[in-house]
Amino acid sequence: MAKAMERVQRRAEALVPQEEAEKLASCLRGERLWGDDFDGAAIAAWHADEKEAFAQLVARPGGQTPAYVYHALNQQHGFRFLPEGRFERALGLGSAWGDEFAPIASRISRLDIVDPSDAWRREAVHGVPTQWRKPCESGELPYDDASFDLITCLGVLHHIPNVSRVLGELARVLRPGGHLLLREPIVSMGDWRRPRPGLTQRERGIPLAVFRDQWAKAGLDALHQALCAFPLTPRLRRITGQHPFLSPGAVQLDAWLSRLFAWNLRYHRVTPLQKLCPTCVYAVLTRP
Repeated sequence: MAKAMERVQRRAEALVPQEEAEKLASCLRGERLWGDDFDGAAIAAWHADEKEAFAQLVARPGGQTPAYVYHALNQQHGFRFLPEGRFERALGLGSAWGDEFAPIASRISRLDIVDPSDAWRREAVHGVPTQWRKPCESGELPYDDASFDLITCLGVLHHIPNVSRVLGELARVLRPGGHLLLREPIVSMGDWRRPRPGLTQRERGIPLAVFRDQWAKAGLDALHQALCAFPLTPRLRRITGQHPFLSPGAVQLDAWLSRLFAWNLRYHRVTPLQKLCPTCVYAVLTRP
């Protein structure tokens, strides 16, 4: 492991100035988050690259929305921990076409979605009146304090540079006693300085220790945390006949494998053995 990280650091030093190389190496070790301390110009460039990147990545002929494939995963690690009753107002940060809300849409009175793409906009999501906003590059959310009973942010923050700022805003607009569902990759997703098949230009995972520290500093408490997205889980599609995260059985097996191999978790994985670890965390947070 030490030799592999030395090779990574040497490659970094060959490409960027010494100060930047040291910063990059620290990020690859999972000690800090790349992009979280960028200045305004760097943040603007990042948002320009990511604005339509996801929509283009999952685009379908005729402008059809792609199938949402995480319903069983959301139920196992998120929705079953929510209180019963209605959510008067819910927010989806980066929720694209909003399909993640389908299983609980009947319990939501109003929905807001903040998303950079224009590809998904509509007047209602699964019958719920929906207002759309574009995100601000600063990370500020255009809502009053304590506006929402429920917020989802599923696989979104790793596309954003200033994660700690956005987490602080999510905590600010969440009502006391409200719930925030987070799911994010906690591995580097490869070298984000180079093109990676199937990924947008800027996305990178969030080191788990850094992520936990950030939500604690934002004033959020974790009601539930689970590691998930074990790298062998996609192969279960041959058995289930559908995306594994649509199958409750496959999701439970994925959770078991993720717990079993949690000891092997590291941020930047450079060998096949290191890649046998869970790649995401799912957290249910609340504001006291």
